[in-house]
Amino acid sequence: MFKKAERKQAKLRLALAGPSGSGKTYSALLLAMGLGGRIAVIDTESGSAELYADIADFDVLNLHAPYSPERYVDAISNAEQSGYTVLIIDSYSHEWTGSGGCLESNEKLAHQKFKGNTWAAWNETTPRHRKLTDKILTSSLHIICTMRSKTETVQGEGKKILKLGMKSEQRDGTDYEFTVVLDLTHDGHTAMASKDRTKLFDQPELISEETGKRLLDWLNSGVSPEERAKELLVDAIADITRAPDMAALESAYNAGRAIVQGFDNLKPALVAAKEIRKAELSRARESA
Repeated sequence: MFKKAERKQAKLRLALAGPSGSGKTYSALLLAMGLGGRIAVIDTESGSAELYADIADFDVLNLHAPYSPERYVDAISNAEQSGYTVLIIDSYSHEWTGSGGCLESNEKLAHQKFKGNTWAAWNETTPRHRKLTDKILTSSLHIICTMRSKTETVQGEGKKILKLGMKSEQRDGTDYEFTVVLDLTHDGHTAMASKDRTKLFDQPELISEETGKRLLDWLNSGVSPEERAKELLVDAIADITRAPDMAALESAYNAGRAIVQGFDNLKPALVAAKEIRKAELSRARESA
């Protein structure tokens, strides 16, 4: 059934795209610091993240070729199981364009199995990439992905040469998967949103730790799972108090148990309501 839409608390899914030298890793670490908690970095850029160990406290996993989707998935699972709060994937582009990434592995698969037909090979490569996308979207961590952009050089004011980030080196449509996509400029390292569901980035800005704090405030401003459980529990208790017989009472109680699953502080009210109604039904049956 349809129900009223409401924004719930969420985990960050943010992409930083830009040409080489635009400050993607540095900006990602500043954002992570603002989000707070333990930071992990999957580094495919030959240890470049550790150059910034003086500005942030983080742990790093240096991921080398082959850059298959499965190795990224395993690394994300590792970060989840290790209790980190924020994960930076630096860079997400290698999974697509790097050695052993999707483009290269699809080309090899096409020649080995499909007589050079790369379109047919995508029937097997696409699900592998999709599993990584799904892992990013469903992870319990805040995730920041950096993506390389193809660079175009243009002449600015006063014959100044500018480097502009163009199309991100990832699968077409990847931007749709993120809550926020920020494009970084090479000169000035300012960020401009090409996609922004938060409505926080209406102007270009220089990313700082404060940017991460603003994002965290937005992410936490939705209805929490416990608050939602409390709202639903009111209806569940009402159903219990109106139960016409023991069978209906048991059904209403079981529905309430599903609502308070994981919230031990809400269970006593549910049990108390059941016991009160059970006693009422017992007295009514005895007096009948």
